[in-house]
Amino acid sequence: MWYSIVAEDHPGTLDARLAARPDHLARLVALKDAGKLFVAGPNPAIDANDPGPAGFTGSLVIAEFDSLEAAQAWADADPYIAAGVYAKVSVKPYKKVLP
Repeated sequence: MWYSIVAEDHPGTLDARLAARPDHLARLVALKDAGKLFVAGPNPAIDANDPGPAGFTGSLVIAEFDSLEAAQAWADADPYIAAGVYAKVSVKPYKKVLP
């Protein structure tokens, strides 16, 4: 089943986000390579693809896991959590309807 993982950043954590980004992306690439990633990306803090020093306010991942528990465990192991970037992470089942 698909699961949405919605994370909210602590304010002022852009430097920590950038430092942990290679490890964070490596996990996403592994999901992609396994054919389990639907979409992933950050939420810019301003209305721009490159927010510069404004940074980001969070992230969204929609990926396939065997269970809610597996999705939660994957989310809990995110390098952004260990780096203190994420303030809150919500994991929920996701049903793709369109397109």
